[in-house]
Amino acid sequence: MVSFVMEKPNRMSESQNVVVSEAARSIIPNNSSAPPGFISISKKKLLKNLEIINDGERINAWVDSMRASSPTDPKSLPSSISLQQQLSSWIMQHPSALEMFEKIKEASGGKQIVIFLDYDGTLSPIVDDPDKAFMSSKMRRTVKKLAKCFPTAIVTGRCLDKVYNFVKLAELYYAGSHGMDIKGPAKGFSRHKRVKQSLLYQPASDYLPMIDEVYRQLLEKTKSTPGVIVENNKFCASVHFRCVDEKKWSELVLQVRSVLKEYPRLKLNQGRKVFEIRPMIEWDKGKALEFLLESLGFGNSNNVFPVYIGDDRTDEDAFKMLRDRGEGCGVLVSKYPKDTDASYYLQDPSEASDEFLATIGGVETNAAKSVKRMYV
Repeated sequence: MVSFVMEKPNRMSESQNVVVSEAARSIIPNNSSAPPGFISISKKKLLKNLEIINDGERINAWVDSMRASSPTDPKSLPSSISLQQQLSSWIMQHPSALEMFEKIKEASGGKQIVIFLDYDGTLSPIVDDPDKAFMSSKMRRTVKKLAKCFPTAIVTGRCLDKVYNFVKLAELYYAGSHGMDIKGPAKGFSRHKRVKQSLLYQPASDYLPMIDEVYRQLLEKTKSTPGVIVENNKFCASVHFRCVDEKKWSELVLQVRSVLKEYPRLKLNQGRKVFEIRPMIEWDKGKALEFLLESLGFGNSNNVFPVYIGDDRTDEDAFKMLRDRGEGCGVLVSKYPKDTDASYYLQDPSEASDEFLATIGGVETNAAKSVKRMYV
């Protein structure tokens, strides 16, 4: 800790000197005019050095967070015994959605089921190249079957056009860019009476030019860091560091922050090995979920059972919204214990599609029958 004694206890100009103990010599330049055991430095220079120190601490915090978001990295995992103990304790609080399926089915009885699905890590596996995150044909058939029984939405950080090109199902609702680009089913595909064909909502439309500008700057600023992939997701920009050497992470944080410091209306969030640059507005996947439920006519209804399945930190906003609402359930896709507001978990996308989603789509519950009566 740096201690200093000011020459004047009252108002001090930037040119005024401060004397600092010799313990601070490693971080503050020396000046021979100080008394024995102290060094002298201007207030301006002192504040600048302290700012560098604090900035370094913030960068270290970001790097620690980057490691924490990568549980598959063997170095970030505890010992096998410790991991097993943590997993057992965590599962008691967040049991398997498959094992608890009968309980979920019972809770949904007589209510309108609405399905919300993240894309990456939920409908498709996490891959090194985000442009190759293809969903399987089996998963597509499962989601298509779901949409015949229940209103079904994709809620993703991807831009709407990109995720549609992956999913290719016109009967779904899509909420791209973390819910900032919402669109209903294509004309003639909507099966729900209450939804207008023209459903479209873009709460961050004013930010489009800014996001484009930041995207181009990020491309230029990060081009010297091998493995970085910068993606323009329309209402947000993504910087993927899955293929970046961990030794380069601090450098990458500095690069990204050097761009963002010129844009106070944007904020930096982190997901699974990705930085998300988003508008500074009160909108997230939880807000998107609320908007879609309102659009479906279930804004204040107790006769609805939303199911949200996702794997990332950005999905926590939706999990929290469901927990606060006290209806439906959140399902986290993860093989490792995480802090979450989800009620249940599934291990991976294949478990989600082959078992849980397929089971929901295949069970003829009272809820499914009531949904069919609501369709035209």
